[in-house]
Amino acid sequence: MPVTSVEKDTEALTMTIVADFPVPVSRLWDAYVDPRQIEKFWGPETYPATFLRHDVFPGGRSIYFMTGPEGDRSGGYWEFLSVDPGKSFEVRDGFASPEGEPNPEMPSMRMIFVFSETPEGSRLTTTTYFNSAEELEQLLEMGMEEGTRSAMSQIDAVLADLASFAAGRDTESQILGDTQVRVSRIVRGSVEDVWRAHHEPELMRRWMLGPDGWTMPVCEPATEVGEVYRTEWEDANGENRFGFTGEVLESAPPLREVTTEAMIGMEGEPSTNDLTLTPVTGGTLASVVITYPSAEVRDTVLGTGMVDGMESSYSRLEREVLQSV
Repeated sequence: MPVTSVEKDTEALTMTIVADFPVPVSRLWDAYVDPRQIEKFWGPETYPATFLRHDVFPGGRSIYFMTGPEGDRSGGYWEFLSVDPGKSFEVRDGFASPEGEPNPEMPSMRMIFVFSETPEGSRLTTTTYFNSAEELEQLLEMGMEEGTRSAMSQIDAVLADLASFAAGRDTESQILGDTQVRVSRIVRGSVEDVWRAHHEPELMRRWMLGPDGWTMPVCEPATEVGEVYRTEWEDANGENRFGFTGEVLESAPPLREVTTEAMIGMEGEPSTNDLTLTPVTGGTLASVVITYPSAEVRDTVLGTGMVDGMESSYSRLEREVLQSV
């Protein structure tokens, strides 16, 4: 168990937890910025977490919920106040609905996470600042310290599992809820170059093609909130054309973009794609949380081989685009 000490200061209204790990700082940092990893230990052992959003940059936001043994859910959020990559980040931490709406009836806290090297590996010092002695007492009575110890007891197993989160793995999908799925892959390239590859037509036409044998005759990207994009593909014979269109809802270049997506010519509510690019060891973690109109639509789309098509595209991106930029 990595927790070295827990110190509560009722005068300063803080609780400081120190934990030591036999891994480099970069490995520990990656575990906290990668939603696939942090959700394996952020919740207590009996309340595993699911992260619907995890934007580790100033102004970014995390939305998560923890699911209990009886299926009950408890939501939370982080608002990132500052980020010093590889060294520290500061968040406003609070309670929320499972969808991420802050609960104004519950207290929020300021938390600072500091990552440092030690002779044996790395150390994480987490300091929580409470607004009042009453809130400090309330949260301790709710089991905050015990929950944190339980959560952190799971980190060692995640840190030891290098293979599941390493660069070089194929694109993977994870169902997050009835209508949501996360598709993730580490792309061997910088965040800036991967962002450009998602937004510059001359680059998009070279890699965003799915399986071999397709071309992109229409490529009209959008970069500003409110703009509309349109992309169309056809096979090598100029047949079987299909495409998608949508609108940019949020944009924080080069780290995050939220867009709608609808198949051209098809009726129905569009899906929403929340793309986040996060620098990690080995490249850029490209994570897309897709929200579909229904579970049926989600399963239908996944059944088309979408994830395999995305892997073909990402592999082509590394091979034919990022090596030359």
